[in-house]
Amino acid sequence: MTTISIEEAQAKLPDLIHRLHSGDEVVITENDQPVARLVHTAAETLLKPRQPGILRGSVVYMAPDFDAPLEDFREYME
Repeated sequence: MTTISIEEAQAKLPDLIHRLHSGDEVVITENDQPVARLVHTAAETLLKPRQPGILRGSVVYMAPDFDAPLEDFREYME
């Protein structure tokens, strides 16, 4: 963890950002008190777009009483 003053951070902000690596952290201080933290964030991984119907046919068996109310919840249903 690196600590720098706010004045130094203002002068070198682009350089500070480009030097950060995964897990690195820079604490910015003003009057020897921490006021901000720069932390490297990982780039978001791109996900494939969803395709409707991709699991069609994967349910092999469904009980005949699948959507029947549960006995435990009968008092809440009345």
